[in-house]
Amino acid sequence: MKKSANVAQRDRIVPAAADDGSEKEEYWMKALVAVKRVVDYNVRIRVKADNSGVETANVKFSANPFDEIAVEEAVRLKEAGVVSEIVVISIGPAAAQEVLRSALALGADRAILVQSEDEVEPLAVAKILKALCEREAPQLAILGKQAIDDDSNQTGQSLAALLGWPQGTFASKLVISDGRAEVTREVDGGLETVSLALPAVVTTDLRLNEPRYASLPNIMKARKKTLEIIPAAELGLDIAPRLTTLRVEAPPKRAAGVKVANVAALVDKLKNEAKVI
Repeated sequence: MKKSANVAQRDRIVPAAADDGSEKEEYWMKALVAVKRVVDYNVRIRVKADNSGVETANVKFSANPFDEIAVEEAVRLKEAGVVSEIVVISIGPAAAQEVLRSALALGADRAILVQSEDEVEPLAVAKILKALCEREAPQLAILGKQAIDDDSNQTGQSLAALLGWPQGTFASKLVISDGRAEVTREVDGGLETVSLALPAVVTTDLRLNEPRYASLPNIMKARKKTLEIIPAAELGLDIAPRLTTLRVEAPPKRAAGVKVANVAALVDKLKNEAKVI
């Protein structure tokens, strides 16, 4: 993928044999994928007794499902010869190494854990990812559209704004060609396709792909792949929380239904009690 001179430093040029025996230039394209460690989607969420948050002790954690889709898309691009290297990044406690190893087993090449024991909000995540993008110089940053624990749907957009890169959100199809990314996304009126100049930020939606399962040999190989750990403090960024959680409450239990004698009684309840008509 040939780039203009002002961004040529992002790519490493690798000589390769052409069909006629001469050498041609191939360009190194790197994809950076963010993966968040969240409470597994199969776990029933319970609120702590003091209402300070949700219970996380002795709870199963896994990679955010939307981020798994992002990893899968990056691996497919690599298998297609579009991407040359995949770097997966997670921000969180030491235990987040587990989700990074899972991504390495699926086909990622390297992993970086920015270790922080404190809760990191979307803006802070975007700041950290910006710093790593500046260090790693990827041509493509792929993120899940949102995390299932906070449902913020902010990180990808914030990262694009901080970097000044174009963004394609809620991607249901991604095609990389001639230095551009074509992102098909679902909107209220149907499908919208946007064409982005690389480097760009893409956030993934459910219909983009179906993540694969890691094979046992690849799980074993993942243990030998590079996983770099960087303390969050070393980045020198202001990642202090902007929000304070006052109280967390479980939603009220659904009230039991009632039987009505006739249609008139049903209409009366819908009008005067439910107030939906």
